[in-house]
Amino acid sequence: MVKIRLRRMGAKKNPYYRIVVADSRFPRDGRCIEEIGSYDPLTNPATVNVDAEKAQTWIKNGAQPTDTVRGLLKKAGVL
Repeated sequence: MVKIRLRRMGAKKNPYYRIVVADSRFPRDGRCIEEIGSYDPLTNPATVNVDAEKAQTWIKNGAQPTDTVRGLLKKAGVL
């Protein structure tokens, strides 16, 4: 199954995430199909950048966002 989830980037104790579309069998930071956005939790307020068109296209094609990504997409106004 294809999922929309977070990929952790950044240094130790300095996380930065990319919102990616990946097969659920791949590791968290492994291969992905496409990057559709980013999330920086350390800024105040947290920064969320999402390509809304790509996200909606993947969701229409059956990709399932994780709970965390679903909340981020709602904040960004995609869902």
